[in-house]
Amino acid sequence: MSERTRNLPRRSCLSIPGSSEKMLGKGPGIPADMIFLDLEDSVSPLEKESARGKVVDAIKNQDWGEKILCVRVNAWDTEWTAYDIIEVVGNAGPRLEEIMLPKVQSAAEVVAADLLLTQVEKAAGLPDGHIGIEAQIETARGLINVEEICAASPRLETIILGPVDMSASMEMPSLAGGLQIPEYPGDYFHYVFVKILMAGRANGLQVIDGPYVRVRDPEGFRDFATRSQILGYDGKWALHPDQVTILNEVFSPSQEQFDKACDVLEAYEKATTEGERKGAVMFGDEMIDEASRKVAIKIVKRGERAGLTRSPREAESS
Repeated sequence: MSERTRNLPRRSCLSIPGSSEKMLGKGPGIPADMIFLDLEDSVSPLEKESARGKVVDAIKNQDWGEKILCVRVNAWDTEWTAYDIIEVVGNAGPRLEEIMLPKVQSAAEVVAADLLLTQVEKAAGLPDGHIGIEAQIETARGLINVEEICAASPRLETIILGPVDMSASMEMPSLAGGLQIPEYPGDYFHYVFVKILMAGRANGLQVIDGPYVRVRDPEGFRDFATRSQILGYDGKWALHPDQVTILNEVFSPSQEQFDKACDVLEAYEKATTEGERKGAVMFGDEMIDEASRKVAIKIVKRGERAGLTRSPREAESS
């Protein structure tokens, strides 16, 4: 996998149809952390093959800045998958950093992609292991096998929940596609969210929530983004540029959270290295220890990725 992309933020993951030259042209100007050029669901069957060339051209001839750049290929149960990988990865050059595998149901599907990528990289003169893999969990079988899927390849960088296909796979009697169902007393997707999160974290992967299909409902979108952010997800898909701004805000710590995390790290460092060298110490009304340090490090890293810096202290500003 690309060392550049493994630890970069994926607060906002924007989908762009690979068959639309107009939308491909707008992609570099949208402030998403990660962009994936889609060859799967947003491209009609008759446009699948021609979209490959459009995607390659966009990757090679547009300035994508520091964005993570990915292509979603078609699932292994179609006739397009291998040729998507061969033609796109084989011709796009080093700026392409990942492929996304949809509807992954077993670890074997990830292994197959890994083996094919190794051959394509060699033929294209790319470094071994340059292309990372993002895997979507969108079926009941994929959810059952998610632990093995997350451990299937060192190329894996993220695991992604696909709520709409998951709803269909589970035969839910609703067209909500991952949206809340008022008649259900709770969050009917909570188990799915947590199972995918645990499998991803156990294998050092970033964990991403899928799309919110009501693109003209910003408040509902914010609510759903907060839902997965609170659980610990790293980011969420955007289907429209307007959703990107909301995601970059929701999945970044506030200035207050960032400052507190910096203070916790400083207080813990002082407590463990000076005086009695305590492993736990009071921080205001809270006790902090090694677990607190780990949480604070995560918040600081996310804040730094979002461009935050520590606020001046009162003593320093006076």
